Amino acid sequence: MAESEAKPTAKAAEQTTPRLTIRVGRSSLMFAQPDTQAENGLQFEHYSSRTGVSVAANLREAFGESPLLEKAGADTRAQVLVDTPLMLVPVEEFAQHQAEVLFQHTFTGNKADLVMWTVIPSLNAVAVYAVNKDLKLVVDDHFGDVRWSHICIPVWTHLHRRSFTGLRRKMYAFFHERRMDLFVFQQNRFRFANSYEAGHLADVVFFVLNVWKMLGLDQKTDEFHMVGDIPQRDMLQEELHQYLQNVYVINPTADFNRSPATKIEGLPYDLMAMFSKK
Repeated sequence: MAESEAKPTAKAAEQTTPRLTIRVGRSSLMFAQPDTQAENGLQFEHYSSRTGVSVAANLREAFGESPLLEKAGADTRAQVLVDTPLMLVPVEEFAQHQAEVLFQHTFTGNKADLVMWTVIPSLNAVAVYAVNKDLKLVVDDHFGDVRWSHICIPVWTHLHRRSFTGLRRKMYAFFHERRMDLFVFQQNRFRFANSYEAGHLADVVFFVLNVWKMLGLDQKTDEFHMVGDIPQRDMLQEELHQYLQNVYVINPTADFNRSPATKIEGLPYDLMAMFSKK
């Protein structure tokens, strides 16, 4: 079963209350909502999920325990960001009726999930990803107006704008929950994008250098930038410096022009990219 991103109703569009964001990581649940009265302009909760329990069951329990979710009413608008297998399709080649078949051929083990997609106009691409059916049922039980997306999309959108600074070609790595997304932009398109396990330092270095070589990037002039929850950051930077001259860890505070959101402890880079205004 394939589903597209939920569209807001006319009534919802007239509301001024910001959407409640539910971030569903591989092993975490986070909730956030802009609030001018809150410190740093954002209410944020990192929910302590129970291990060995499905994400849907954890979210269902959170509605009775989370202060932010408890005060959400039936008219609350929501957006859900998921961290699941992801496929990119050029806009001109995307066909809704083929999305599910193409996704299931690309990834195995997701046949029990729904397939959703989000168009990324600035990059002329469509992100196609899996959404757990039980998770969607829990969300739909509580909200009538829901938008679905993937955690990588705000990161891609922000770093794509950033990629136009300077003349050197750039490769980016976004780290989150022991995974690494590598991507390179070429004008208003992806030149490369893929996801890798990032549990071991040696594996990360191998993947980065392998893609660097495959794309023909220059070791002396081109740049490698890292964001997110970087494992063994200093050691990784030192190791990559043996092969690449320009290796940088992006500082969120400077990157987002000292946005108040960057001061919130535990807020992941993708939510900073979503809530920070430059």
